[in-house]
Amino acid sequence: MSENDQINRIYQASCFILKEIECLLASNGLLLEAGVTQFAEVRQSGRLIACAGLDGNIIKCVAIDQQHRGSSLMLRLITEVTDMAYRNGFERLFLYTKPCNIPMFTDCGFSALAIVEGRVTLMENSTTRLPHYCQTLAEQFRTGEKIGSIVINANPFTLGHRYLIEQAALQCDWVHVFVVREDASRFAYRDRFELIKAGIKGIENLTLFPGSDYILSKATFPAYFLKEQGIIDECYTALDLMLFRQYIAPALGINHRFVGTEPFDPVTEKYNRDMADWLFRAPSEAPAIQVVEIPRVEKCGGAVSASRVRKLFDEGRMDLIRDLVPEATFAFLSEQANHR
Repeated sequence: MSENDQINRIYQASCFILKEIECLLASNGLLLEAGVTQFAEVRQSGRLIACAGLDGNIIKCVAIDQQHRGSSLMLRLITEVTDMAYRNGFERLFLYTKPCNIPMFTDCGFSALAIVEGRVTLMENSTTRLPHYCQTLAEQFRTGEKIGSIVINANPFTLGHRYLIEQAALQCDWVHVFVVREDASRFAYRDRFELIKAGIKGIENLTLFPGSDYILSKATFPAYFLKEQGIIDECYTALDLMLFRQYIAPALGINHRFVGTEPFDPVTEKYNRDMADWLFRAPSEAPAIQVVEIPRVEKCGGAVSASRVRKLFDEGRMDLIRDLVPEATFAFLSEQANHR
């Protein structure tokens, strides 16, 4: 950086500043992504020459003016946005960039987790965190020819979720169930996890795992949590599924992944279809994972789904919810209804 360069932190960008950032990103072949509200920026004689955005613990929208690349500017920029994240309470950071930029961000302390060739790379500020997580998973390894897996949000846990898990358990020697940890749903993660734990009682060949940043999180698949805007990004889908295939599944010997058919949610339905491509057909050094789609169980004239339960809950139809959810979920929702 030269003496004329000034680095700033922007916690609430004005429309004018956002327009400048948008133009700089466009010159780098990038878009200003939703959710990025905080920025570190570098200006030279008042002109914006570099920026890096922050969305929770995810660094996005990193761009440097072409005339200023190849200097120490990137390191200073990433150091600044990392410090912003630390001040917000985040130490575990993820970063999106183009594959060609991997060496540059490696010099800034990040390591690549998954790559969609020619398009996007997911990196994190640690070389040991993911291997340590996989080692922790491996402690729950179970032997068997058919080891299944399910990733669920359960917002809230329904008899449909119970049916899916039961069917997987019947078909497999063992099933590993992962709970989405993000608190971006109607019901809090801690409540969802406890309802799942209560709802799967009696299924013996099963391990329930708490959520992580490496499975269906805002870091690996932000589009899953932006359904209302209809955002579907195949790059994010690929990153999430490649992480699962290359790291999570091998640690537990998983060779099957079970999903329910999705008649309501287009994002989840597309995600289910993409699973077969990335988990089974896509070239990879990791073993292929067979995707098994289980038809939704139907009750009271329709498919049982969490979205259906939420709609009935909002309408105050607790009488109809009783037939769609386990006892623990019904008790939880009844208590919630009494406090509205």
